Amino acid sequence: MRTYHCFWLLFWAGQPHQSFLTPLSKRTSGFPEKEKVLVLSGNNRRDLHRSKRSWMWNQFFLLEEYTGTDYQYVGKLHSDQDKGDGSLKYILSGDGAGDLFIINENTGDIQATKRLDREEKPVYILRAQAINRRTGRPVEPESEFIIKIHDINDNEPMFTKDVYNASIPEMSDVGTFVVQVTATDADDPTYGNSAKVVYSILQGQPYFSVESETGIIKTALLNMDRENREQYQVVIQAKDMGGQMGGLSGTTTVNITLTDVNDNPPRFPQSTYQFRAPESMPPDSPVGRIKANDADVDENAEIEYSITEGDGYGMFGITTDKDTQEGIITVKKALDFENKNLYILKVEATNTHVDPRFLYLGPFKDSATVRIQVEDVDEPPMFSRPAYIMEVKEDVPINSVIGTVTAQDPDAAKNPVKYSVDRHTDMDRVFNINSGNGSIFTSKPLDRETLLWHNITVIAAEINNPKQSSRVPVFIKVLDVNDNAPEFAMFYETFVCENAKAEQLIQTLSAVDKDDSYSGHQFSFSLAPEAASSSNFTLQDNRDNTAGIFTRKTRYNRHEMSTYFLPVVISDNDYPIQSSTETVTIRVCACDHRGKMLSCSAEALVHPTGLSTGALIAILLCIIILLVTVVLFAALRRQRKKEPLIISKEDIRDNIVSYNDEGGGEEDTQAFDIGTLRNPEAIDDNKLRRDIVPETLFMPRRTATARDNTDVRDFINQRLKENDTDPTAPPYDSLATYAYEGNGSVAESLSSLESVTTDGDQDYDYLSDWGPRFKKLADMYGAMDSDKDS
Repeated sequence: MRTYHCFWLLFWAGQPHQSFLTPLSKRTSGFPEKEKVLVLSGNNRRDLHRSKRSWMWNQFFLLEEYTGTDYQYVGKLHSDQDKGDGSLKYILSGDGAGDLFIINENTGDIQATKRLDREEKPVYILRAQAINRRTGRPVEPESEFIIKIHDINDNEPMFTKDVYNASIPEMSDVGTFVVQVTATDADDPTYGNSAKVVYSILQGQPYFSVESETGIIKTALLNMDRENREQYQVVIQAKDMGGQMGGLSGTTTVNITLTDVNDNPPRFPQSTYQFRAPESMPPDSPVGRIKANDADVDENAEIEYSITEGDGYGMFGITTDKDTQEGIITVKKALDFENKNLYILKVEATNTHVDPRFLYLGPFKDSATVRIQVEDVDEPPMFSRPAYIMEVKEDVPINSVIGTVTAQDPDAAKNPVKYSVDRHTDMDRVFNINSGNGSIFTSKPLDRETLLWHNITVIAAEINNPKQSSRVPVFIKVLDVNDNAPEFAMFYETFVCENAKAEQLIQTLSAVDKDDSYSGHQFSFSLAPEAASSSNFTLQDNRDNTAGIFTRKTRYNRHEMSTYFLPVVISDNDYPIQSSTETVTIRVCACDHRGKMLSCSAEALVHPTGLSTGALIAILLCIIILLVTVVLFAALRRQRKKEPLIISKEDIRDNIVSYNDEGGGEEDTQAFDIGTLRNPEAIDDNKLRRDIVPETLFMPRRTATARDNTDVRDFINQRLKENDTDPTAPPYDSLATYAYEGNGSVAESLSSLESVTTDGDQDYDYLSDWGPRFKKLADMYGAMDSDKDS
């Protein structure tokens, strides 16, 4: 016995952390109870000997997802120091101690209080210790042990996506890769087959297949056509336990789309198309549209149209509408119903993107026949030329025909045509035209030197329908004839010095001719016959269209002859020969010894340093303009004085003239005398309107003298009527006031105007009867009567 204990002590001392425990494993929930014994053998690559120590422990295993009602038993801890008297106490610490795992402190039994999930935590590390209950001191060192959770198949495979989307070209070969799906299983892959996933296809056969181990989906049917079916929905299942019975499974959906390839050629829905086009249709106008159908889409359905043959190959063209893939037939040249009324074309439609893999399906093009019927329209007359150029000599007589224009109705009816000249292009009516045959003739003389070209427009219109008309330009060139005589190129006025010598050149002459000369002008110069023998000068023709004037004698006297007029005859060499006589003015001047002019007898030829003739004319014009301006200004001032006193841009009736005259009251008996109104003879004949300057004197109107017993209202009405008909009356804005109170007043009139013209005394006693308001007035007039009596 001693020998045994010494061995255990040595072993424990040499391996203080190595300890063993034989737990009492207890299974519940249907598992048979079996004591779990740990056997250590050579699998540990070394010999292990059971050594006696104070308590033993081991690794515990526990199944997940316990469904029993009691706590799940894990195992038992036991120490050799435990005598069963309750003196030891077992303590548990670590992962889940006290919450997830509890221990019986007396017996050392460990239990799990909750369901455990290996996918949440597969291993729990705990520490156990036995202490003396009385002293609280450990009787064994603290030891660590592990609780491993055994996996069960409680998780089905889960795909990484709920829905997969994939696409492949149509007409793909069998076995073409489509997409790979992946499912994962949360169970332990190292424990049984709980995490071994196998793939299978539930929906999508016979078009697709799936590899059981990799989840790769491939095509399983040959020549799948997008035009027949474009969308496919495949359901893939992933099952664990290697696909065996009882395994859990999950599914996913794969949406597969077949993309288009160019496997369908274009096809016209009909072999022949009919269109109509009026002959008046301008070039580049659309005639119609045709379309070849292509079952493909996008670029595989793009079509190019062309005209391959037909009698209208050069008359029509075709283009492709990129949006609708239609062929647009257009007119390239002008149509003419009378020349050709039917065109037949062959149009071809071809795919622009051809896939060589599908050439075996046939040519990717199609053709159709297009018939275009040209419709007749009423066209305007057509001239035989787009423009006419005519020539006429400038000396032709009036009404001479210079050319003819021709226009015909291109329609089958051949309506007659009448001609006219657009007078906007011939405002002077130099030309006219025969409305029946289109011959153009002159109506006025022509002058090439005035106008070389005449550009007119001729109008041709149908007689039955004048709205159908056309125009053509006619360019008329006026040809030159020799009808103008040559003349000096400028006005020649020269001088000769008194001390000049004979045969001295004093002036070189040149000439111009308004006429044209095809071979160039050739002028000849000579003195007029009357001056050839008696002239003091000679003329020499230089034969280059110039001539020189030379002195014939020595010394000239300006006091004897101050000015010489030399007539020169200039002739041309054209037919008929034209000539003119021009005069050269030669003045005799005093010169110095170098021949420089000092003075002449005439003031018109001034010294070179003085003012020229043009400058003098300019100064004279300025003086005349200044005088005209002064005269106009004075006339305006005089006219302004005659204007009315009231100056306004508006009507004079819109203004009021205020004189601000203030009367003197009733005591001022001289301010107004009604006797003057009753006696028009007293009006001063010389009194006229004061607001304007009178231009025409009107005799004042004579009115009949009013009777003494005339009522004032009748008097005022009579004067108002006279005033309205009087031309010498004031303007409408004048205000004439006639103070007439009327017959309705109880007090009658209080005016003292009439008292001036009467000699009788007034009785104002009745004012006392009017009451206290008129007491002041009664006292005032009563006092006046008292003064008169006294």
